[in-house]
Amino acid sequence: MERQAAMQNVQRRTIDAPLGLMGPLLDRVAADDDPLWPVTTWPPIRFDGPLAPGAAGGHGMIRYSVVEHVPGRLLRCRFDPTLGLVGEHELRLEPDGDGTAVVHVIRGRLTGGMRVLWPVAIRWLHEALLQDLLDNAERAGTGTVRTPARWSPWVRLLRRALATRTTKPGTASTGAGAAVRVDAVVGGTDARHTDPGGTGGGRAGRPRRVPLPGGARLAAGTLSHVDLMDAWQGTRPPGASTDPAAWRAAMFNRPPRWVGALMRLRNRIPGLEPLDTREVFAPLDARDDEVLFGADTRHFDLRISLFVDAGSVVCSTLARPRTRRGRAYLAVVSRVHPLVVRTMLARALRAAPFAPAT
Repeated sequence: MERQAAMQNVQRRTIDAPLGLMGPLLDRVAADDDPLWPVTTWPPIRFDGPLAPGAAGGHGMIRYSVVEHVPGRLLRCRFDPTLGLVGEHELRLEPDGDGTAVVHVIRGRLTGGMRVLWPVAIRWLHEALLQDLLDNAERAGTGTVRTPARWSPWVRLLRRALATRTTKPGTASTGAGAAVRVDAVVGGTDARHTDPGGTGGGRAGRPRRVPLPGGARLAAGTLSHVDLMDAWQGTRPPGASTDPAAWRAAMFNRPPRWVGALMRLRNRIPGLEPLDTREVFAPLDARDDEVLFGADTRHFDLRISLFVDAGSVVCSTLARPRTRRGRAYLAVVSRVHPLVVRTMLARALRAAPFAPAT
């Protein structure tokens, strides 16, 4: 029998408005004039009928059906079990002194790939969406928002990464290697959440995706049947070192703080053994123009190559799953990984190690 992980997620805010004012807002969820759901920043919520038991719908590819609607007080839905989340979620209103508590609760069991997708990505996107919804509730009830929600760097990173990876309609799956379509988790943009460090293009010298270099023999001979393989190339500044070990140190010895934060978050995922960066980035093999490093874990094998030729530096990554959980993990990582690597390579190029004077 497939293992399942119990989970609960609660988002709550007290609005300085009476229940009699807030209640009718709940009953307009999924309507054309819905004042609560943040349709400008997330996929809209839709049902195939009125808010009554049996109405089926959802937002994006997150599908569920209504099991209970108490006008002005409660909307409770059950997830489609093929999602990988067996359970229910509810939006309810409760009196709280002179105000109203708006509460959203998910209770369920995670199955398959969702056991990895939830703690790594879906949870954070869900909570960002709910905070936007609570902002709308506060604005509708009071006319203003005391402290508007702000997407965290991780949420912005996920949205940017997912925005570069979509699947064709009808091809998304929900198994261990599920690839969630972009419209399942991200929607439009909003000035409140605009990321000034966005990926809008065109900066000179920016690392670009390339095929695995023919000269990177260590990378080419290391792993077969990989789920993740990419290579990013940057122009080597004139006079910069040709020693791949020097470039490994420049890229990985002092990564950006947000990359370190991602690693710490990754090491907290239940069921995945922590990665020691000293082991991951320890050299496994080396040539004059290439260094290979990585690690083998219970769920996947990882190899990273740095190849230096006459005019460029290329960082290549290959990863092979060992288990279903490893395949699900790599499905998530493959969406964030390109942004991480090109950022780290660009940073190393700006502070290029130079060959010692002779």
